[in-house]
Amino acid sequence: MPDLIAQGEGRWRRGLPEIAAGRDVLLGRLPQTSPPPPKRSLVEETRGENTSGEIRRASVYADAGVSRVAAVDQPQKRHVAAIPWAVPWDSSISRHHAILRVIQGDRLQVTRDPRARNPIFYRGKPRDQFVVVPGEHFVIGHTTFTLARRPGFTGPIDSSSGSGIAGPSLPPGLPAVPSMANPLSDELTADLNALQSLPSDSAVSPANEVTEMAFAESALRQRSFHDTQARIELLARLPDLVAGSVSDEELFARVTDVLLRATPSASAVAIVRATIGEAANNQDVSATSAYAMQILHYDVRNQESTSHDVSTKLVMATIRRRDSVLHMWDKHLHRGQNANRGGDASTSSTLDYTATENVDWAFCVPLRSDACRGWVLYVTGTRRGIVESDDRAGGSSTLVDRLSDDVKFAEVVGSLVSGIRQANHFQQRHAAMRRFFAPVVLDAIAGTDSESWLQPRECDLSVMFCDLRGFSRTSEIQSGQLLVLLEQVSAALGVMTKHILDTEGVIGDFHGDAAMGFWGWPLPLPHGTDPMVAASAAAARAATAIRHDYARGQSDFRCGIGIASGKAVAGRIGTVDQVKVTAFGPVVNLASRLEGLTKIFGVEILVDQVTAKHLQASDGFRLRTLGRVRAAGTKTPIEIFQLLVPVENGPQLSESQLQLSQAAFTAFGEGRWDDAYQQLHDLPAWDRPKDVLLQRILLHHRTAPADWDGVLEFSK
Repeated sequence: MPDLIAQGEGRWRRGLPEIAAGRDVLLGRLPQTSPPPPKRSLVEETRGENTSGEIRRASVYADAGVSRVAAVDQPQKRHVAAIPWAVPWDSSISRHHAILRVIQGDRLQVTRDPRARNPIFYRGKPRDQFVVVPGEHFVIGHTTFTLARRPGFTGPIDSSSGSGIAGPSLPPGLPAVPSMANPLSDELTADLNALQSLPSDSAVSPANEVTEMAFAESALRQRSFHDTQARIELLARLPDLVAGSVSDEELFARVTDVLLRATPSASAVAIVRATIGEAANNQDVSATSAYAMQILHYDVRNQESTSHDVSTKLVMATIRRRDSVLHMWDKHLHRGQNANRGGDASTSSTLDYTATENVDWAFCVPLRSDACRGWVLYVTGTRRGIVESDDRAGGSSTLVDRLSDDVKFAEVVGSLVSGIRQANHFQQRHAAMRRFFAPVVLDAIAGTDSESWLQPRECDLSVMFCDLRGFSRTSEIQSGQLLVLLEQVSAALGVMTKHILDTEGVIGDFHGDAAMGFWGWPLPLPHGTDPMVAASAAAARAATAIRHDYARGQSDFRCGIGIASGKAVAGRIGTVDQVKVTAFGPVVNLASRLEGLTKIFGVEILVDQVTAKHLQASDGFRLRTLGRVRAAGTKTPIEIFQLLVPVENGPQLSESQLQLSQAAFTAFGEGRWDDAYQQLHDLPAWDRPKDVLLQRILLHHRTAPADWDGVLEFSK
């Protein structure tokens, strides 16, 4: 996509959004939000009645000086907030002044915002709507806006090879190897001699017409700037300039601007990303298709000059070496070769290097961080500019000194950018992890290798499944208000996740209207002597808090909760297509089965025998045995327990009633169904679990079957 360049008292260059993104740009002095839909009659509006009586509208606008009628009866697009681009230095520009829309053919449609005070001038005339093509400009106030194509890449990568190069088609290169009849100029020969005198840790590799020089990072650190005071002033401002960026786009614009200011001889600066394939990692020089190049941002000093293509070979050399690399060549030599170029095949090959006619040096600086993998800062310019800037400064430094200083400064900028993006990357990952981990867990693993903590491993967990009750019925009733239903479900799930995190648990997964959490990973809970007792107690506290909130009406739903404890695998689990932090194993399945049994027994919370044993070793929990069951899809019977949660104004079993319930369930399991029947009838009428046993007893006429093993069977 093309770039838009704003030039006035201030300046910036920004890449326009892709057409597929469907995003407009809101241009103004301090734009805050998307503008209201522009009036369709900005230039001329025609109306007509169609067969259905609906109003048809068509807006007429000038397209590159020719009047055209926009398409009629186009379907209305979903409103998408525009991207705000600020021009704060020009008071003639309104807060919201123009809406920019990229259309086919790298063209830009500009529409004056109804709130704009001053006109927009295009081709010397005020226009409300028009289309510009690359190379054209428009003016608002004292600022000129130019549409410019983003440059491509020189070198051996072929855009048809599937390498993913962004930008226009590759331009023709220059002759590859100079002949003996075209010796290097005296100017470049002197520069090469100076390069050869550098310290041994700086590699110089002249290759016929192009000289390649690599700067070791350690050597650059030991160098001192020749213009120390000027560099210090720039470096002092650098953190504020770069760290204040609120987006990558703004960061890129500030970085390129800083480098252009700090490098007077530079003609252009680019930030390039190279996606590195397997062949490139093996340092296969010929495997150029292993690199997919993309220009993230590009800026030039003189907007009237042609853009300089980025050298693929230089970028590849920088990434392979992991050090800054400089290319120098003799532009006068290439002019002569171009003038003498004929139809001979030997002079029609493309140049593998950096050389173009209007610049004669370029260097690349790698950004060394995981957040900027494959990124480089690319700077190119002329030696004549170095001499002129040095003369203006009254200095006497050599070409090598100036370029080395520029490379060192770019290294400092690159280090700062890498650090900022790495910090932002960490903050984003931390924010993503905060959705799953309790703050205390994040604090515990802070400063450690989070990747190692996220690796799946077997551990002891307490797992909780929490499901919404009444969701199916409510969704059927509110089928015409799905957004309202979504808000209710989100609020209900929010109650679950809040208490899971508050008790140092991990959000494992969401299953429709249910949430899963677990305790004991990535770190064992530090409370008490037994981490598993602590994990079960934390899960029970979370379940109790959820039950209380639902009882107080903080959700339109009720809930059912199952808790099980045991061995499981926890960590980052999934496939190459989808990965999530969760737990896996039989104990997870058991917790889900227990949650399902809460519907049958008419209770809110059920726990397995292992969890019950842990809770009995803790204080503050009341449990009630509900016998042995075999859940659907399982073979091994388990003993289940109800976690009793006192609710304000709700009925509660007394201690004597709990003892009576214990005796009744024991008698039922032992096959003494007549005794169990009598004891169950003495429990309160509102008690739901007793009804499950009474139904089974009456079904068999109060006599246990001959093959009764004391286990209640439940099918799907």
